[in-house]
Amino acid sequence: MPKNQRTLRTKTVFHTKFFFRKYPTLPYIFKWLCISLIIGALIGTASAGFLQSLEWATQFRENHIWIIAFLPVAGFLVGLLYYYFGKNVEAGNNILIENIHEPKEIIPFKMAPFVYLGTIVTHLFGGSAGREGTALQMAGAIADQLTKPFRLDQNERRILIISAIAAGFGSVFGTPLAGAMFGLEVFLIGKIRYNAIFPAFASAILADWATNLWNVKHTHYHIDFIPKLELLPIVYSVLAGIAFGICAAAFSKIIHWAGSIFKSKIKYPPLRPAIGGIIVAIAVFTMGTTRYIGLGIPTIVESFEKQLPLYDFALKMIFTIVTLSAGFKGGEVTPLFFIGATWGSALSLLIPLPFGLLAGMGFVAVFAGATNTPLACMLMGIELFGAESGVYIAIACVVSYLLSGNNSIYTKQKIGEAKNRRFEHLNDKSFSDL
Repeated sequence: MPKNQRTLRTKTVFHTKFFFRKYPTLPYIFKWLCISLIIGALIGTASAGFLQSLEWATQFRENHIWIIAFLPVAGFLVGLLYYYFGKNVEAGNNILIENIHEPKEIIPFKMAPFVYLGTIVTHLFGGSAGREGTALQMAGAIADQLTKPFRLDQNERRILIISAIAAGFGSVFGTPLAGAMFGLEVFLIGKIRYNAIFPAFASAILADWATNLWNVKHTHYHIDFIPKLELLPIVYSVLAGIAFGICAAAFSKIIHWAGSIFKSKIKYPPLRPAIGGIIVAIAVFTMGTTRYIGLGIPTIVESFEKQLPLYDFALKMIFTIVTLSAGFKGGEVTPLFFIGATWGSALSLLIPLPFGLLAGMGFVAVFAGATNTPLACMLMGIELFGAESGVYIAIACVVSYLLSGNNSIYTKQKIGEAKNRRFEHLNDKSFSDL
């Protein structure tokens, strides 16, 4: 090599090293931006397809009510699928959380099609479930396949799964900021991994953008009237937050209890969703309404428009607990939105705040208490309902989070920092240990 070329190469290498020493975060940003672009495109597209499929399943069920009679058969077939071919992915969201705490083998890709199929079957035949669980599991299974191609170490793999959760949540609900915070917050109560902030936000925003490119529409909610911030409305918000926290704790405790009953009384796993399906189908035909099955989006929207009766939230809770504890696939979050929004709307009978505002507060606050993610829920409230309601949303979420105690719908969620000194001895324990 000629001397002038060697000199030029030496100078180039020197300037490159100097540049990266001066800006040490640039390699990190470039690497995770590339990964986030891939995550966002793949998961955003998967969420778009999933949401479109859910819309089709819901419309078909509502136009062919007779199909609900086959819910027990559908549950039995999904149970067979998981029992014989999907035992290693049956734990669902808890697998993702567990792999953030202690990375193990790559999450099997089959988790994505299995949970997708199981959830569509649940909604098509009339179970009461959500979509968050499916979106997160699909996202985690898809993203974790990038671990080997990008040669990620254990710490980087944790960031990858956090980013996948953020992308899945943000794209399925159209709330990228809340999705990013949910991914950072959900696995460890009281602590956040700041080294995952950039990938989480980048992945969530890009995934939401990708979903929107597919022309998928998200539901919009509107709060008509927000009172001026004064002492009495703040006190009423605290009271509402207490009611939401109690509701969240009750849901978490009862769904785990019901799941243990199904497991202890019915030893053959595929029979559990079959029995659960019989209970739900009989209840639907006896009551003569499909109001409490599926996602329940029309009722959620209705809770912002008028004061709803007290029994709506309780019936949705019962239908959801039976469906999910029996082993049907889906998620708890959209049912929690339903439960919180209808409970909030009904509370306007007792708490002198606008029913629309109470519905919005309950929408996110019950979710905050059941998942121990108050920051994500605050952001979600602001993204969905506007910044004007932000203070009331924040009060409800924080109070609900504190009042829900040591309860969670995710058993593998760990307590990084207890909610108060009384529970400090529980630090670093998961809810399955309590």
